Amino acid sequence: MDSSKRRLLGAGAALCVAPWIPAWARAATNADKWPTRPVRIIVPYPPGGSSDIIGRLVAPRLSEALGQTVVVENKPGANGNLGAGLVVQSNDDGHTVLLCDVGALAISPSVYTKLSFDPSKDLRGVSMLAYSPHVLAVHPDVKARTLGEIVELSKKERLNFAVTAIGSAPHLAAVAVQQATGAKWEYVPYKGGSQAVTDTIGGQTQVIMNGLLATLPHIKAGKLRAIAISKSERMSLVPDIPTIAEQGVKGFESGTWQGVMGPTAVNDAIAAKLAGELARIVNLPEVKAQLNEQGAEVVVKDPAQLMTFFNGERERWAKVVKSADIRLD
Repeated sequence: MDSSKRRLLGAGAALCVAPWIPAWARAATNADKWPTRPVRIIVPYPPGGSSDIIGRLVAPRLSEALGQTVVVENKPGANGNLGAGLVVQSNDDGHTVLLCDVGALAISPSVYTKLSFDPSKDLRGVSMLAYSPHVLAVHPDVKARTLGEIVELSKKERLNFAVTAIGSAPHLAAVAVQQATGAKWEYVPYKGGSQAVTDTIGGQTQVIMNGLLATLPHIKAGKLRAIAISKSERMSLVPDIPTIAEQGVKGFESGTWQGVMGPTAVNDAIAAKLAGELARIVNLPEVKAQLNEQGAEVVVKDPAQLMTFFNGERERWAKVVKSADIRLD
């Protein structure tokens, strides 16, 4: 057989074999090459909130690890759904991802009757990063220091309650407390936690439920007074702040769960690679210490565990949304 025939046969054999390369092997090859351009981390809330704080802690370290620029872009609107929708529409191979309160995103399908995407079908889990319990706090001029006192005060005078958008995780946590205690307050929605905190500090609103990570610095500075945290037991970081559960709402627990999700087009190998780097970064001593000092705990979940958690939160909060008859278009 001459050399030209051997080359033709070799080429034909290669063409026959290539399609039979296992999908996992092709995915692994793609992951080795990823990323090939800058990575965008979409934070669907204004600057200064829990997701933004974590995103800006992670981004420079992730950039160094991946050898590509990693940028944090704030895309607030529609309780985080605007930014989430942008990530869904990007539909790329892991170069655009979402960093958000995963619990809040799980609530959206129950609250929004015309949501343009289904988070369970159009987004995939990458990694859980951190958990921060909600803190119930008031403006220092409010004459209440316990949950019982704020409930009684709400029945005597108007209290404006700042929440990070109607249907957000802090809003539903406040609704659950309201249902359990009979409190009466007027909800004032914002586009993000940082704006809600600012107005409560300024006295435009008197009560707030928000992630401890973004709120604790203002409590320490005396600009807000903590009433309770929504954790099952007191935190060593703030041992003087009692829990909501110990003040009469048995078993109550809620919080902001910061995680990264991507379009469903992101393959398993790329998701695993990104998840591994994110888990390593949030567990770096200096990052972990900074988060802990501000009231957040590092909680890592892999892609599959994150989606299991997401679907569980979707079912959990759907019951609260139904009982409170909350609907948005």
